[in-house]
Amino acid sequence: MARPKLTLFLDVISPFAYMAWYVTKNSPTFKQCDVTYIPIFLGGVMQACGNIPPINIKNKGEWINIERLRWAKQFNIPICEKSPEPFPQSTLNAMRALCAVTSVHPERLSDCFGAMYQAFWVDRKSISKPEVWTAALIEVLGESEAKKIVEMSSGAEAKKILKENTDLALAEGAFGLPWFVATNAEGVKEGFWGFDHLGQVVDHLGVNRMESSFRAML
Repeated sequence: MARPKLTLFLDVISPFAYMAWYVTKNSPTFKQCDVTYIPIFLGGVMQACGNIPPINIKNKGEWINIERLRWAKQFNIPICEKSPEPFPQSTLNAMRALCAVTSVHPERLSDCFGAMYQAFWVDRKSISKPEVWTAALIEVLGESEAKKIVEMSSGAEAKKILKENTDLALAEGAFGLPWFVATNAEGVKEGFWGFDHLGQVVDHLGVNRMESSFRAML
């Protein structure tokens, strides 16, 4: 019987995508399945779906900030109390850089995501600034390899990969992030949206909930 598989579509801009990355990366629950991270451009998904940014909906922006802090506390996820400023801001170049990472250092993609998430959602640095996401890459890859990624990020291949990844997310049903595509041991595939549906993701995968944090997810 095949191991369960989980594909997680991510953009650094989303706090809930960050939390989904953090839990799937660090939780023993997800050591029971194979996890793949795919960098996409959330702005492209939102535009294609005609989706309204949550912060543009009356009362929702305030609620989202409260909600992200609740879940971060529940799962012991490091996160800044106040959102980074300005918010939102463009992650297009950062996401292209992560797509370049998938071309030459795919095994380091998760760590590069982690360094960028740390810079933006913990340290509140402006991820739209090249020097910020470049520093994150240097932290993981070293200066020489990071320089190559920076050069590649402005090239046609990185742009192509990001578009293809974003189109794939849309084809899989995504309209926001985090978007999970979970395939259980029987080969049954389903899509899930939102950090608050992580419990359903785990149950569909058929893996054991290894932490008490999941008790909040009925």
